[in-house]
Amino acid sequence: MSNKEKNPFFKTRKTPRETVPFDQIKLSHFKPAILEGIKRQNAEIESIIGNSKKPDFNNTILALERSGEFLDSVVTVFKNLHSSHTNNNVELLAEQFIPMLDTHYNSIFQNSALFEKVKEVYEGKHLNMYRSEKKLADQIYLDFTLAGAALDYNDKIKYKNISEKLSMLMLHFSRNKLNETNKYFLEVTDKKDLEGIPENVVNEAITESLKRGSNGWTFTLRAPSYVPFLTYCKNRELRKQIYLAYNTLGANDNEFDNRDIVKKIVNLRLEKAKLLGFSSYAEYKMVKRMAKTTENVMNFLSILKQSYLPNAHKEYDQVAVFASGYEKTKVLLQPWDYLYYCELLKKEQYSIDTEEFRPYLELDRVIDGVFNLANSLFGIKFKENNKIPVYHPDIRAYEVFDHDGAYLAVLYTDFFPRESKRAGAWMSNLKKQWNLDGENSRPHVSITMNFTKPSKGKPSLLTINEVETFLHEFGHALHSIFSDVVYKSQSSPDVLWDFVELPSQIMEYWVTEKKFLNTFAVHYQRGELIPDRLVDNLKKARNFQVAYNCMRQVTFGLLDMAWYARTEPFVGDVVMYDNSIRNSVTPFNIAPGTCLSSQFSHIMSGGYAAGYYSYKWAEVLSADAFCIFERDGLFNRQTGEAFRNKILSKGSSREPISLFRDFRGSMPSITPLLFRNGIESKKNKSRNKNRLTLG
Repeated sequence: MSNKEKNPFFKTRKTPRETVPFDQIKLSHFKPAILEGIKRQNAEIESIIGNSKKPDFNNTILALERSGEFLDSVVTVFKNLHSSHTNNNVELLAEQFIPMLDTHYNSIFQNSALFEKVKEVYEGKHLNMYRSEKKLADQIYLDFTLAGAALDYNDKIKYKNISEKLSMLMLHFSRNKLNETNKYFLEVTDKKDLEGIPENVVNEAITESLKRGSNGWTFTLRAPSYVPFLTYCKNRELRKQIYLAYNTLGANDNEFDNRDIVKKIVNLRLEKAKLLGFSSYAEYKMVKRMAKTTENVMNFLSILKQSYLPNAHKEYDQVAVFASGYEKTKVLLQPWDYLYYCELLKKEQYSIDTEEFRPYLELDRVIDGVFNLANSLFGIKFKENNKIPVYHPDIRAYEVFDHDGAYLAVLYTDFFPRESKRAGAWMSNLKKQWNLDGENSRPHVSITMNFTKPSKGKPSLLTINEVETFLHEFGHALHSIFSDVVYKSQSSPDVLWDFVELPSQIMEYWVTEKKFLNTFAVHYQRGELIPDRLVDNLKKARNFQVAYNCMRQVTFGLLDMAWYARTEPFVGDVVMYDNSIRNSVTPFNIAPGTCLSSQFSHIMSGGYAAGYYSYKWAEVLSADAFCIFERDGLFNRQTGEAFRNKILSKGSSREPISLFRDFRGSMPSITPLLFRNGIESKKNKSRNKNRLTLG
């Protein structure tokens, strides 16, 4: 049997729904499959260039769209493994593959003969093309120009070198953060130091200690350990230790230091943008954003700052006063104190103890609740299929069916943290949707989180924030599941970056709704429904610290723009620059040595460079869109179908502002968010007062 015959990437998939045969794939299978994929796509590109017929949509644009299918299928699987279940061998492969793939993709987008054909079709796009075809031609032409296709030979070489360097730097940035996160642990040996920490977190700390061969309690920088430790641990010195460990990641003068990498990433991105004729990297990125210009982004962040900052200072002062009263001595509030005293204040004001929710939020029941919400709104059903191969025992796989029984998608869920998995939560596509030649290829979608694991005979019991995160990523998944477009590159959720968070953020609104929680929130031992008291208080506390939390996001957005709206290379000190931006909008004194930029994966190694503002931008869109659900009913099927058909299913086949207007009936306004957050009085009924600037 030849190597190809042994390699599952070269075989027809005989798995359910032609899912990835994770159980058959070995690391040794990736390199030959990627090399073959590159070879096949190069042949497809040569076929387009060598076609003697006049370039048209079918023989150029569509042919290009359909090229590289085999390569994409391999690379997608590898990327999923690299983020969700990595190890040293996977990292070594990534170092080989990333420059190899960059070289390949650059060779396509900088191929002059291919670009001339694309350009000819683009410039004649008014001839014999449907709207969707014109949109794809526009999209591909823009992709070519932004990838340097119009550059001269020497500048193409520069562009290629910059791209390859950036890819490796981003890889090293992520690896440093993961390695330093995994390396750190805080070992508690005195039981008195555990005061205030919830039982389930303590039990997990015991498990972590046993794994390390010790007898104490071990806490890590992974979210299910770090966040509750900061929130509940009474020992201030220990809170300080773990806070500083987390907030100095990548800035510790060790083998994981990212500060020099930050400089190189920022300056190389600026160099790339200038090579393409833009004054800054942000200006370059705005070409494919709803916001259109950096000025519009800064104006938007300024509106948020003006609206929320005064309240944020009041909220901070309130916590500071409470802390001193609680301790019966003057407390100079520090960043490692804030979550701790906020939790105590919330409990006093709203009779809410976040941990009270856990017994009612058993993961399996939460899954049922989220799936049933989707059934109520859209009529879809989820059926677990244990025959679908997965890449780790924690993973569950579901088939998704429409209201008429038609197959829609496969959904993978990956809930728990592990050392092989990066922090945070995300959604990814293992297979995209498209509809050509009578075949509607349905998507395979994965949602990945880092939730509290089962421990000592207890099931996984979530916090209310983890349920919100689940709903967020599930919203991204629905965007992909409902995709119904012709061309793969226009399938959901491949939309403009400041629109992509709308489907995820709108789903978060159900987390405080009693009618939703009552469908699944039952005590895991006693079987009783979550008390109305808890849900009512949760609703009342919805805007607790809302201004402070908004300003936290605005801070991230301003820091992002500070790095990428620059028109000159950065030559200063990363920590000082980082701190100067954050100091301008936070009520805290920034703790010495802390640095967000050195660990800010979203803008350094992820896709949010010059785009972090989009979380708040999309929050404005989602608050405005949710008004329709509030008006017509939280489980209104007609509204759900409208949202599905007018936004979720359309991908990037139309401009997002048009999709929003079709659903909402008007242009977006910031006013519903200000109302919802209690920043603006509802006495002002006008939606026209604060319109988003859309260019």
